[in-house]
Amino acid sequence: MSDWRDRLLDLYRSDLFDAPAGDRMVNPYLDTDEHDAPDAPATRRANLEAALEAVASHGKPEVLVVAEAPGPWGCRFSGIPFTNERQLLDPDFPVDGRPSSKRFATTGEPINEYSGSIYWKAMLPHWGRFWTWNAVPLHPHKAGEKLTIRTPGVREIRRWHGLLASTVEILEPAAVSAVGRKAEGALEAVGAGPVYVRHPSQGGATLFREGVAALWDRL
Repeated sequence: MSDWRDRLLDLYRSDLFDAPAGDRMVNPYLDTDEHDAPDAPATRRANLEAALEAVASHGKPEVLVVAEAPGPWGCRFSGIPFTNERQLLDPDFPVDGRPSSKRFATTGEPINEYSGSIYWKAMLPHWGRFWTWNAVPLHPHKAGEKLTIRTPGVREIRRWHGLLASTVEILEPAAVSAVGRKAEGALEAVGAGPVYVRHPSQGGATLFREGVAALWDRL
């Protein structure tokens, strides 16, 4: 295995996989609830490891792309940032993973997510040249509403500065891209010097695609 892949995996195993989420957060790699299939956290850990292995097979990535936090229909059930269950079942998707939602386990219907679909359509032509991560690797939700999304608070973002800084240090990327302002602020706080790209949600798809194209053009 690649040295950077080993170091990232060791980092996530030691600092993330067993981290308590606290109130209004879900750790996809540890927590389970009524929305999850059996052994869901183990499935999501395996999916993340498979994503690392798939990228490492192409060498060390040039670009680190950082979003804000897992959403309720994407990474929350896949374990891979900006990735949903439908993509994991697509034979053309470059990561061989498995869904972890109760919905898929009981009905066979995979969860889809708008932002993830836009993200990968723009990024797949550059597969193997980037690693995707979240400034806050836990899913922030509204109180009592597990399948919602909220903006993480300052303390919640600051809690993960160390993990984010270590990810940057291990990868030593040629460029760091922040998808959204919260990710930009977190990366600036750890001295990563990010290039801002508009988040694809809430009408930002066109600006996101333009920002991604400009980023690759500069490289």
